[in-house]
Amino acid sequence: QLVESGGGAVQSGGSLRLSCTASGFYFSRYCLTWFRQRPGQEREGVAGIDSQGHTIYSDSARGRFTISLDHPTNHLYLQMNSLQPEDTAMYYCAARRTGAWHGPFSSLSYEDWGQGTQVTVSS
Repeated sequence: QLVESGGGAVQSGGSLRLSCTASGFYFSRYCLTWFRQRPGQEREGVAGIDSQGHTIYSDSARGRFTISLDHPTNHLYLQMNSLQPEDTAMYYCAARRTGAWHGPFSSLSYEDWGQGTQVTVSS
């Protein structure tokens, strides 16, 4: 089970750090990705990290967001800077352990999901 935290309301240009932790398994062995779902839109991948520490970012996130994994505490983070109103969304962390691979930003690739944390950015 994954649990996210750190969401909130900020003004345009502000920053937030999202956190995700798991019970029952260690993050370091799996592919992990942050997704978001904006109102009326499909869930989209934002940033991912694999078991070797390689990272990938969506075009909208690259240069503003940073994904990281703290192994000792088993926490996944998403540092979000220069937030804009279009970043307003529910943010989810997802973990892939086994199963079919549909690409790093396809929700079908991931078995475990958190409940989400809301990020609201005002102009």
